[in-house]
Amino acid sequence: MKFERLNVPDWPLPDLVAFNEKVHGVVDPWWERVWVRRVTWAALGLFTLVAAVWIYFASGLPSSQTLLAYQPPLPTNVRGYDGAPVQTFARERRVELSFDEYPPLVIHAFISAEDKSFFTHSGIDFPGAIKAVFNYTTHVGRPGRVPGGSTITQQVAKYLLKDSSYNVGRKIREAILAFRLESTLSKQQILEIYLNSIFLGRNAYGVQAASRAYFDKDVNELTLPEAAYLAVLPRAPANYDPERATQKALDRRSYVLREMYKNGYITEDQDRAAAATPLGTIRYGSNEKFRQQGGYFMEEVRRELMKKFGEDVKDGPSSLYGGGLWVRSSMDPAVQDAAAQALRDGLTRFDGGRGWSDLGMKIDLAKDWAARLDAAPVGTGYPDWRKAVVLNKSDAQATIGFSNGSTGSLAAGDAAMAKRGVGGRAFDFLQPGMVIIVKQIGGSNYALRSIPEVSGGMVVEEVHTGRVMAMQGGFDVVGSSYNRAIQAWRQPGSAFKPIVYVTALQNGFTPATIELDAPFCVWQGAGLGQKCFVNFDRRSAGPHTLRWGVEQSRNLMTVRAASTVGMPKITDTARRLGVGDYGNYLSFALGAGDTTVWRLTNAYAILANQGRSVKPTTIDFVQDRNGKVLFRTDNRCAVMGNCDAADWDGKPMPRPPNRTRQLVDAMAAFQMVHVMEGVIQRGTATVLRDLNRPLFGKTGTTNGPTNVWFVGGTPDIVAGIYLGYDQPRSLGGYAQGGRISAPIWKQWALSALKNQPKVPFVAPPGIRWVRIDRASGKPVFGAFPTSEEVQSSVIWEAFQPQTEEQRTARSSIGDPYNAATQQQALAAWQQQQLQQQLQLQQQQQRPSGNTPAGPPPVVTGPPVAQPAAGLPTQNAL
Repeated sequence: MKFERLNVPDWPLPDLVAFNEKVHGVVDPWWERVWVRRVTWAALGLFTLVAAVWIYFASGLPSSQTLLAYQPPLPTNVRGYDGAPVQTFARERRVELSFDEYPPLVIHAFISAEDKSFFTHSGIDFPGAIKAVFNYTTHVGRPGRVPGGSTITQQVAKYLLKDSSYNVGRKIREAILAFRLESTLSKQQILEIYLNSIFLGRNAYGVQAASRAYFDKDVNELTLPEAAYLAVLPRAPANYDPERATQKALDRRSYVLREMYKNGYITEDQDRAAAATPLGTIRYGSNEKFRQQGGYFMEEVRRELMKKFGEDVKDGPSSLYGGGLWVRSSMDPAVQDAAAQALRDGLTRFDGGRGWSDLGMKIDLAKDWAARLDAAPVGTGYPDWRKAVVLNKSDAQATIGFSNGSTGSLAAGDAAMAKRGVGGRAFDFLQPGMVIIVKQIGGSNYALRSIPEVSGGMVVEEVHTGRVMAMQGGFDVVGSSYNRAIQAWRQPGSAFKPIVYVTALQNGFTPATIELDAPFCVWQGAGLGQKCFVNFDRRSAGPHTLRWGVEQSRNLMTVRAASTVGMPKITDTARRLGVGDYGNYLSFALGAGDTTVWRLTNAYAILANQGRSVKPTTIDFVQDRNGKVLFRTDNRCAVMGNCDAADWDGKPMPRPPNRTRQLVDAMAAFQMVHVMEGVIQRGTATVLRDLNRPLFGKTGTTNGPTNVWFVGGTPDIVAGIYLGYDQPRSLGGYAQGGRISAPIWKQWALSALKNQPKVPFVAPPGIRWVRIDRASGKPVFGAFPTSEEVQSSVIWEAFQPQTEEQRTARSSIGDPYNAATQQQALAAWQQQQLQQQLQLQQQQQRPSGNTPAGPPPVVTGPPVAQPAAGLPTQNAL
């Protein structure tokens, strides 16, 4: 291969040897001097040391790109049913504003107080830094800290480092990051981060949050003395607390005002006028608006958000306590407040006569008792109830203290209730340091109160959407975060019966089906003998309609219907409605299986929704700090595909598809709701009748009784409630759902439903309305129901097609007042009772065998003929 020579111009090469000799001629004479060599090596060593320190401490610091993309942690804001703010979740309560949104008055106040040369230095105030180094050197070995002389830029660097340690290494890292901030961000951007991030006490981070916390104002509404006071707080908020250190706060504010005057931001007259103005702070500011609003409801929202998005910034950019989420919840504040008030009143009313209970908490009075009391996990429930600590006690009265440091008096006569389980006057058991609950009765005088031992839960749900409008899981979420509305699994008792009967209505029964209210026993095997069921009143009433059995909550009729239909079908219905997963035992038909208020209320909502599925939810949607939707409960846009189109495409508006499933036959569900309307009008919940609106519902009482229930509502809203002890025990023989739970439900309804329209329950297509005799269930052809008289003998009853009795010319079946028919039924009932008495006598004469100890078992009478689906009901009398 042949290479050709390139045409390269012949440039003269430099004489490097001559240049090297020339350099040595100049440098060598200097290098021969000892001091020059020493200075050179010292400079090189110093440079190497500085470079090493820089590399060591600069590692891990935020990069320029990170600083440019920095977003401060923001709280999660929650809005209610109508879009109004109801709660915030924050470890650092902050509102982010741009630099332009801060008025010059606020900027001048903070610059004068913290860093008057902020706009001229390069990140570090060198005279101040030298002074700080000198102070630190002379202070070595002594306790406490010395002033650091940090600029605003350094304070921002300290905040970004999240390091408050007191050492030289932290100050070096802080200085390096301050230089990086100054080289990356503008002065306005640095000041914006500072004003949005600085801690100012009362859990307020940033000036806007502090303005709300101390004055309940936005920053653009602050006056000169108010802005000057906020500028006092960055150094040490606790040292200038407006209540505990008022004079120190005033003195420091005067200093800030003087600095503003020296810097030319205000006039001398403004300085004097502002210095003479009181602090004017508010104890809690705007945070008080969110205290306990929602209680258990908001605690459930918090748990759901934490599960979906994480807790802290380390868990992701949209975390609960740092992501600045905007959450639309389904909570209706008015409905929630009514539920909380009604449940608390009901618990207090039930527990009131049982004496005073000690909270079991004591505080060391030798230390800061006010702060310790403030931190004590005690919820008072009512706004006029307060937690207090007994400071000292005499024979006639006790001095009590509160978390704000104030004191009051508790007279012996105002603590005269008996101590629960012990007896004797409660006042005699009070001791110094004991935490108690009191209520103000006038001036500085207080009366002793007691937190109820009994508890319960309540859920309010929107029928057609499943949105939970209210949730109360106990007396107070502060005293107990255990949410009984969701977490407490309890036996529902008779409140489960609609699940049994709606299954029966899907399998050939009608509201007019005649069932026998008579003793019913089942053989459980050789080892267990017979299981005999009884009614609550331990009596039997003979043949009656299904409607009457539900209205009067007859256990024997329920287990007989369950036996006829078959428990597998009933437990399948309970599973589909989300009530629970139970075994195929007859005792479950009477509510022996555990469930929650949340689940059972939703099952009733499905029935009121004509059998269509609804899912209970507390969150509608979640947006990030920039407004992007992160989560929707209904996921409508993902299903529709084009609901967020940029412009109209000329086609019809997209409609959210109906994604509900038919869990229960619509006609059977309506029949069940219509029957439960009779519970309100004539049955176990007549206490609700004077609400004078269409209502359905069912009471429930378990064995013991340990739990009392009521679940029901309107065509639009369903609410469920239960009461019981956390460790189940008897509530007392008189306790029943209609006596305890229904009145609480009524108190809630009087407040929550007063502005709701009175809407009737609408029957689905196919329902046939027939006039029947309420007692016999027979069709009536010569009379009409009387709407004004709830005990009318003739009522309109809902039937599925071809299930009502047909009128024929050959039968007197259409005449409910036929004397022969009535006499025949009575004679059959009397004959059955006589047979059962004979059987009992025969059993008492036999050896016990495997029969369990106790009263002799009762044997059931002749079985009732099963109704055939789609055919007229025949009764076996």
